[in-house]
Order: sequence, then structure tokens, then C-alpha cells
Amino acid sequence: MTIISVNPATERELARFEEDSESILEGKLELARKAFVGWRRTSFGTRSAHLAAVAAQLRRDRDRLAQLATDEMGKPIREARGEVEKCALAADYFAEQGERMLTPSALPSNATRSLVQFLPLGVVLAVMPWNFPFWQAMRAALPALMAGNVGLLKHASNVPQCALAIERVFVEAGLPEGVFQTLMIGSAAVERVILDERVTAITLTGSEAAGAKVAATAGSVLKKCVLELGGSDPFIVLEDADVELAATVACRARNQNNGQSCIAAKRFIVVDAVADEFQRLLCAKVAALKVGDPMDESTEVGPLARRDLIQTLQDQLRRSLATGASGLVGGEALPGPGFYFQPTVAAVPTREFPIMREETFGPLAALLRVRDEEEAIAVANDSQYGLGAAIFTSADRGERISSRIEAGLVFVNGLVASDPRLPFGGVKRSGYGRELSEFGIREFTNVQTVWVGPAV
Repeated sequence: MTIISVNPATERELARFEEDSESILEGKLELARKAFVGWRRTSFGTRSAHLAAVAAQLRRDRDRLAQLATDEMGKPIREARGEVEKCALAADYFAEQGERMLTPSALPSNATRSLVQFLPLGVVLAVMPWNFPFWQAMRAALPALMAGNVGLLKHASNVPQCALAIERVFVEAGLPEGVFQTLMIGSAAVERVILDERVTAITLTGSEAAGAKVAATAGSVLKKCVLELGGSDPFIVLEDADVELAATVACRARNQNNGQSCIAAKRFIVVDAVADEFQRLLCAKVAALKVGDPMDESTEVGPLARRDLIQTLQDQLRRSLATGASGLVGGEALPGPGFYFQPTVAAVPTREFPIMREETFGPLAALLRVRDEEEAIAVANDSQYGLGAAIFTSADRGERISSRIEAGLVFVNGLVASDPRLPFGGVKRSGYGRELSEFGIREFTNVQTVWVGPAV
């Protein structure tokens, strides 16, 4: 198999790589096993120093790495630089806080002394997507490595240069050989790696279908999984909201990263009292977005990563318009070269439309009017997904409503985003397990109870 990198803004081939042969893959798996033997014995101080070096290396390489992301998946260059800096901030965070999160803690029992300690599991396979090519790989790797695990990365096949660059960051930061490696393999080879006895756990960010397949394979050999899957995030605007703020955040929430984010707001649920004003403001802001060359500093929306993503978005919109949705802004693919789609807003009369029921992975917002808070909550929860949600209302009211929302993250009066200090993950078909924070760093540990007698 040949892995090919294509620039989605120009449709030109950038590079091609041959898939790892069986002997190369075997060598990487064995190297990971051997690296774990040494890495697990390192002190927290040693691991912390290595992660701080990773942060420094990311900052030194920021511009080069950002251009790789822009070239391979079309992210606007300003956002790409921000993504690399976010990775560096996360490396600093786990370097500074990891030991605190993993320090053994004493618990009361009938023992002379009893405690819980957090021990690494081993070799963690990370199966990662292309849409945040650095951040999603790093947010999986950094806490796992700080906990004493070693990592193998199977990245999306359309960002091979980013995948290799991530491994190079760890190498140039001075981590021991084999502690983090990139596997140049296609999806067909993932099952073989999961089943290998040297791999002890798997983390995947990707589609619902990919998550189900990986979970089934891992389950067949009883290996731990963390899954961060799709989302169809609701964005609720109630009658007491700051509508100007809500519309400004909504425009960014739907169109950042060219609309290609699991936690992008996708279903805009607005109470009748403010729906006209919100629609007017949102449509004006979306229509004013600058679409173009992602290397241009002023570009706000670049191309989608692949042509098939445009075709899927067009099909979802077409089926919705054919059954009663109304196009308000945009709605068309732009002439090539490049995989460009106009930022789009469409109004739907009920929740029973493809753009409300399915995950839309691109700059397409579905707008639905509701009577009141109760209907807004019911519509928000009427989804197979449960990743993120945003509520615009008074702070106290939003916090009260949050416990009724079926989502792993609820943001009140703000943009749903990942933060290394906060747990990240979803419920329902958005997956299970958590990344980031102390909850995420403990996912790939043996939470070991130690009882020291005699009993008292």
C-alpha cells in the first residue's frame, strides 16, 4: 500500500510513502516492548523533564509544523500555529502536574496502611484522525507517556508528513528510543496491531464506525479502550441570552477548522423570542467569512480535507432541502482547484432532518426554532451523540440546565473546546473514557490497591 499526501487547497500530490512492511512493523512493536521496560522505571522528575523538552521542541518547530498541517489538511495557517502552541501548553501542563495526579494516595481501611497507586499499563496504540493532526495525537500521547506508558501512533493516511513530524518532535526532544513511534500503516493493518500481545491498550479518535470496529477487536482480547467519536453538538440560545455574543461564538463554533471538528456546534436550537435576531446576526457573520487559500493570514475558512467530504455534505444538505429545509446562506461547493464549500446556514422546521440527525463534518449549520427551555433541552438530547453542548443564557440558569444535558462537556456562554486541565470525552455514540486532566492521565494506568497488614 502507498500512503499519499495531497494538498486539499491545490489538489496536488505532496509526498508518498510505502506502508511499513511486516518486518518493519514487527521491529517497531518489539522496540516499543523493550522501551517500556526502561521507561516505566523512570522517575516522575525524569518524565517531566522530557515533556518540558517536548514543549520547547514544539515551540521551536511551530512554523514548520503549522505549515505541514495546512498543507496536508487545509487548516488556516493561523489556526495551525495555534494548534501547535496548544500542544506545547499541554506538554508543559502534564510536565508540571503529572506527578501530583499520579502520586499514591492513602485510603482508610482495616489495614495498618492502605493506599492506591497508579501504575502504567504498557504499550498504548493511538489511532488518530486528520482534522487536528497534532493536537489529537499529542493529547493522547502526553498523559500516557507521563504515566509511564509508551506510545505507538497510527495516524490518518492523508496526513503522513504530520505523523512522521510528531515522532521527530519526541526524538529531537531527547526521549529514549522507542518511547514514541509512528506506524506507517493503513486501516487494514490496525486489527493486527491491536491483537498483538505487546500492545496493552488502545485510544481512538475518529468515526463511530471506526470506534465500533476497534472496540470489538480490543474487546475480543480484553484490552482497555478509550474512544472519542463523532458529535452533533447542540448550541442552545435562550430568551435571556446575549444574542450578539451567541451569534459571534456560533459563527466560530461552526466554522473553525473549516467546520471539521467533532465538538463543532452543529445543531443551533434557538427559542422563538430571540430567533429572528439570532438568525439575522448569524447569517450576516457567516456570509462575511473569508474563504480562500489557507496559507493566507486573513483566510478564515479553508478547504475541506478531501473531495468525498464535500460530496457527503452536499448529500446531507440536498436531502434536507428536498424535504422542507430552507437554505439561508451558502450551500454550494466552490469551483476548483481545491475542496472548498461555502459556509452555510439552513433552517429546518423540525428535528427530523438529515442535517439535524446526522453528524455534518463541514461548514454547515442547521437552525431550529423552539418554544422554550424545555423544548430546547428535549431537542438537544434527541441525538445518538453526546459529546459537547453550548448553552447561552444567564450563568446560573445555564449551570442549572447543564445537568439535564446528555453530553460529556457543557459550556455556558462560551465555545466548546478541549483544555488539558479539564476532562474531555462523550457519552452515547460519542464514545467512552476520558482524555486530559487527572481523569485522562489515569485511563491507561493500573489503579492498584495496596493493603499492608496486620489488620487493625
